[in-house]
Amino acid sequence: MHTGIDRKPGIRALLLTAMFYPLMTAWVLASVAVSPFLIGILRAATGWDIGRVARFWIKIHGKGLLAIVSPFVRIRKEGLESIPRPCILAANHLSFVDGYCMAALPFHDMAFAVGAWPFKMLWYTPFMRLARYLDVENTGWDDAVALCRQVTSKGGSMLFFPEGHRSRDRRLQPFHSGCFRMAIETGLPLVPLCIAGTDDLLPPGKYWLHPAEIRLKALPAVDPADYEGPGGPARMCKAVRARMEEAIGEMRAAP
Repeated sequence: MHTGIDRKPGIRALLLTAMFYPLMTAWVLASVAVSPFLIGILRAATGWDIGRVARFWIKIHGKGLLAIVSPFVRIRKEGLESIPRPCILAANHLSFVDGYCMAALPFHDMAFAVGAWPFKMLWYTPFMRLARYLDVENTGWDDAVALCRQVTSKGGSMLFFPEGHRSRDRRLQPFHSGCFRMAIETGLPLVPLCIAGTDDLLPPGKYWLHPAEIRLKALPAVDPADYEGPGGPARMCKAVRARMEEAIGEMRAAP
């Protein structure tokens, strides 16, 4: 595995890139075309509410991307089976493909808290709305809490990227405190989710894909009751960031 973000594409990177974009485009178009029919079938067959059905369909879509890159990408998982549900997940952010890699988690019922720009991708926006995704830039706090409670009251979870944007240098960026405040206010356990290797696959601002090993590691859940009181979200934010920074460093150093 390379140790820097910038590198020249080799033969396998050329093959991966040449294969990825046409197949991904076809997969997106096919998914959008059949989604009304399949979402209707899923809802009738499962009895789930439309939000959970949409989140299940989004996981299938993510698995499609992982299948496309699977000849060139290995995914290693640690601690994912122990994630309590419902919960708040806080993940570091390295690449555009981070969201797709959440399809590797052992459950599907999870809504994302994201910035405003993903909602500008018109082919995805209806699915994000149905899935109760949270637009953190254009949603007031009370409405955000209400949406989180709506998702988690039925067993779903919420995923946040507390850095707010992709890291350009692999270092963990400062965290926003919103997800920690959300955990304390709702009483939900917060699970730090560490990601490594997605920036090897597709670095921010780049278009060439490279063969990679992606690692996903869930750290033990944090009890928000330990951080109640004045300054609780800030203290929780600082403690979780320190744990994640240490774990990500170990993940990168491991062979």
